[in-house]
Amino acid sequence: MMNMQTRNQYLLTLITQNDGYHLKSKKKKTRLLNEYCRVTGQNRTAVSRKIRSGAYVHTVRAETGQEVRVRSSRYDHEVTAHLIELWEMFDRPCGQRLAPIIATELSRLRCFGELSISDTTEAKLKMVSARTIDEKLKRHKEKERLLSKYTPHPHPLLYQKIPVKLAIDQGRGIGDTIQIDLVEHCGQSPEGTFLSTLSVTDIGSGWWEGEPVFGKSAWNIAQGLGRIQHRFPFPWKEIHSDNGSEFINDLVYRYSRYKQLAFSRSRPYAKNDNCFVEQKNGTHVRKMVGYHRYDTKAEQETLQTLYRNELRMYKNFFQPIIPLLSKERLGGHVKRKYGVPQTPYARLMQSNVLSSEEKEKLKMVYESLNPADLKRRIQKLQDMLYQMYLKKQHRTPKKVENPKKPIPVSDTFLIAEPIHFQQHSLIA
Repeated sequence: MMNMQTRNQYLLTLITQNDGYHLKSKKKKTRLLNEYCRVTGQNRTAVSRKIRSGAYVHTVRAETGQEVRVRSSRYDHEVTAHLIELWEMFDRPCGQRLAPIIATELSRLRCFGELSISDTTEAKLKMVSARTIDEKLKRHKEKERLLSKYTPHPHPLLYQKIPVKLAIDQGRGIGDTIQIDLVEHCGQSPEGTFLSTLSVTDIGSGWWEGEPVFGKSAWNIAQGLGRIQHRFPFPWKEIHSDNGSEFINDLVYRYSRYKQLAFSRSRPYAKNDNCFVEQKNGTHVRKMVGYHRYDTKAEQETLQTLYRNELRMYKNFFQPIIPLLSKERLGGHVKRKYGVPQTPYARLMQSNVLSSEEKEKLKMVYESLNPADLKRRIQKLQDMLYQMYLKKQHRTPKKVENPKKPIPVSDTFLIAEPIHFQQHSLIA
């Protein structure tokens, strides 16, 4: 096989023996390309591009120690630097618009003392064509484009108040970090108002709760968080969300301050920082209610019954979780070590977070539950939800208006005790 150096040398020799390439007829060029591609096996388009650019000539001369001829430019770096200055001064126009501006305004700018250039440079700037201006500014424009693309843009003030935490920085104790996320039930179209599931899980115990809400308004999210927090059998210390505006807003931020909760967020476009609740979104929400569109009051009531009663009991009391204890990379293989599978209920009973009275109440709830009956009731609610969806397809869907509630000036809306929605209350 021929290496690149040998190919370039062979191409230069072949073109030189045939008295050049650019002045040949099309037939002679075709024979030359056929000969070179037959010997080297390269693509004809790539070879034609290489010949047009002349890169192979410079490569061969540099490797053989010959002097590489570089075409001299009339416009040096000083002219390019002043072109950039004039381009930014006149609001970055294209070459066709900048050329007449330079011809008329350059002398006046020198009189005003805005430019310190020589007469030779001024003459060169007035001679430069529009095409040359675009060519000289091309590299500078590309550099600015890359800087604007990869430079992080500052977030609003509220984003700066809420710290960013990676998954490894979040607390692993029971109640230390509560991850929250929103699962949309919009079907194939995000238009209009539809239901979403507010999904909340605890990292330490794996306890999960869900609440259906209409839209993404800050009021509905704050109210949903209040209901879910009241259903949890243990207190919260910190909530962690993604960067969506449904969570990063003044109302949810005030809710965290009122409840004395720390508030952190994930890195933008980094789902691994919210991985625990993302996993629950698939197993507890999508697998249970699917990907259909839900946008009616009847569907919301069915989802409320499912989340607040059967599903939370079934998942938290009878679905074991296998925790990942450690992860070690050995060459190209990752060795993972897992703990003992336990349900969130079992983890709570073994922890010191709950008092003896709270554990006794939790045990009474567990002993009153029948997992087979819970499974049947879950399937019944799933069938009801699906029948509602099918019935809705055979008629013109009514537009569901999301009732607008006034955003309170004070935090009094958070003081009211939430309603017990579940059959077995875990809190006195």
